[in-house]
Order: sequence, then C-alpha cells, then structure tokens
Amino acid sequence: MTPAARFQAAIDILDDILSGAPVEKALTGWARRSRFAGSKDRAAIRDHVFDALRCKRSFSALGGAETGRGLMIGQLRAKGLDFSQIFTGDRHAPEPVAASESPREFSDAAERLDIPGWLWPEFQNSLGEQAEAAAMALQTRAPVHLRVNLLQGDQANAVRLLAQDGIETRPHSACSTALEVTTGARKVAQSRAYKSGLVELQDAASQAVVASLDIRPGMRVLDYCAGGGGKALALAAREKSIVVYAHDANPGRMRDIPARAERANAKIAILTSTEVEHHAPFDIVLTDVPCSGSGSWRRAPAGKWSLTRETLETLTQVQSKILETAAPLVAADGTLAYATCSMLSVENDAMVDRFLGNHPEWTCGYRKSWHVSHGTDGFYTAHLTRKE
Repeated sequence: MTPAARFQAAIDILDDILSGAPVEKALTGWARRSRFAGSKDRAAIRDHVFDALRCKRSFSALGGAETGRGLMIGQLRAKGLDFSQIFTGDRHAPEPVAASESPREFSDAAERLDIPGWLWPEFQNSLGEQAEAAAMALQTRAPVHLRVNLLQGDQANAVRLLAQDGIETRPHSACSTALEVTTGARKVAQSRAYKSGLVELQDAASQAVVASLDIRPGMRVLDYCAGGGGKALALAAREKSIVVYAHDANPGRMRDIPARAERANAKIAILTSTEVEHHAPFDIVLTDVPCSGSGSWRRAPAGKWSLTRETLETLTQVQSKILETAAPLVAADGTLAYATCSMLSVENDAMVDRFLGNHPEWTCGYRKSWHVSHGTDGFYTAHLTRKE
C-alpha cells in the first residue's frame, strides 16, 4: 500500500470508531476485508489510528472536523508535514484538502492537551504543576517495557538474547527487573527470550508496584484483581518459596494465566471467590483495582474519551467495595496493598484516606505515585497494615 492509501484506510477505520465501534473490532474488521494489506501496512495504519485517538481533540481542531478525515489532516498539520503529497485524490488516496477544512484555534488548554473538558480540573488538581507535562506525555506513544523473569535468568542474559534477535534494550530506572526496548519492539513476541519466558511485556511502573512489596520466604500472597496475571507472575518471580494465588471477579480474565505461568516456570494457584475465603488469611493481598486507566491512556486511548463523571463515580464505588472486601482476607500482621493505573487523586490518595477514615485500626506506611511524564505508565500504590 502507498502512504496515501494507508491514510485513507485510517480515515475509514476512524470513522467506524467515531460511530461507536470498539477500536480493536474496527481494526480487525478492516484487516479481514483487506487481505491485500501486508503486516507493515497494518502496523502503519494501526499507528495512524492510535496517534489520532490519543490526540482526538487537538487533531479535530487542527483538521477542522471530528471525523476520520479531519483527524488525519490534523495529524499531518500537528507534525508540520505536507498533506498535499497524501491528500491527492489519486487512486486509493484521500481527496485534496479543501479551503473549508482549515484549522481553528484551540478553545482551551484541555483541548490543546487532549483531556476531556469536564476532567481537566480534576486532572490539574491531582497532578498540580505536572498536569501539563503528563497530558503531553499522554499524547505520545507509550514505551515498550519488558520484565526480566529472574526465575529463568538474569538481566544480562536477557539483554544478550534479545540483541541476538535484533531487539536492543536498556535498563529502566523505575525497577531493577525492567528493560526499555529501544529498537525492534515489534519483534519481541517472536523472540527466543519471550517465548522461553525469560522476559514478559510489562510496564516498568507496574513492575515497581510489585517490587515495592516486602516479600519474604514462605509467604502466602493473593493477587485479588489478577486480570491477565501480569502482577501475579511478577510476584511469583520475586521469591521461589512463596505461594501465589490469583483471583478475579471475572474468572474469564484469568484464562491465560496457566499458559503464561508455564512459560515463565512460575506456580500460581487460581481461586474462585468462595475458595479465596477458605484459603484466607494471606500475608499480602494485592488489590490492583479497576480504575479510569488514566495512567495507561497512551496504550488504550479510547478509554480517555469514554470516561464520564458517572463512570468515574461508579469506579470509585467499586474500588471502595474491593478494599472493604479484601481487608478481612489479610492476616493480622499482613499487608493490604492498594494499586491503580490511574493518576487521579480521587482514585488514589482520596480512596486510601477514605478507607483509613472508616477503619482507624488500619494505617498506611507506604505510598508512591508514578507519572507518565517520568517515562512509565501512571501508577499508584499504598501499603496498609493494622495498627499494633
């Protein structure tokens, strides 16, 4: 496909998404209808689509309309590129840009920075002076991070093996097990290091959340909101002698854990809600709760635009309920670890403070935030223990 044809494909897919289609469904549907497209074409089109979704408000302003075409015109203007070479009207290319498709001034900072207008005050309140830098980071592509699985080898071995497959990496300061891919990110899934379980795809801050826990030999640790099992796998890799359990309110989310654990040489026991109560108490209960995902909007930008005041309020209610449900599962001298991939205070410090206010017998000994402007996804964690 020509560069112009790729842009036209992105326009068509974006129009589908703007009409309400889920992002991955729109991309997959186009690929199935377009068997002529090669892997490089699909990757380039996907990049166009995700770049546009990250910057939907600003690209719409620059492109003159909130349409697939407007977003692509806005993308080229934002990058200072000559769209006359793309919007030619030739075969499979978008029609030439009309005079009426001119850019307009941004209405406010939230539009310029691609944050929903209703959320901008909360975003500023949560991040203070770092709000603009964080919003600008969310407009860009996320880095690709790997976790070195210490059950299978060390960092030096991982770096060497990845390099042999054309993947260059460097250590990431957020966590000692983290590597940032600098070249060859699309090759990771087919690399020997990945297939052998030596490395896993996991953001460095997500790894740091697990690394912050005081894991000791023989502990019984529960990942209460396990999802796909990324943090459960990281927990299992911390200490061979601990017993790691995984639970999720939606068991279907954990379907890949057995295969991932086998590849990683890790042991993880999956528990139902009833079984969790029977296996309690646990030395550590990690609650990586459902949240706005504001710290990972670079990877899932549609979430930024689908979030509403009402859904955020519902999420905080779910988070509060999870803390209330998980607390009795913690041993008397154990730790209740709260975590989100959010940068919003209402889901982080405010949620922890609410729990502590309702339960004066608990105290918080550790809190930490990671922001997207510091080279990771946005994350938050707090460690809660009972007072002696």
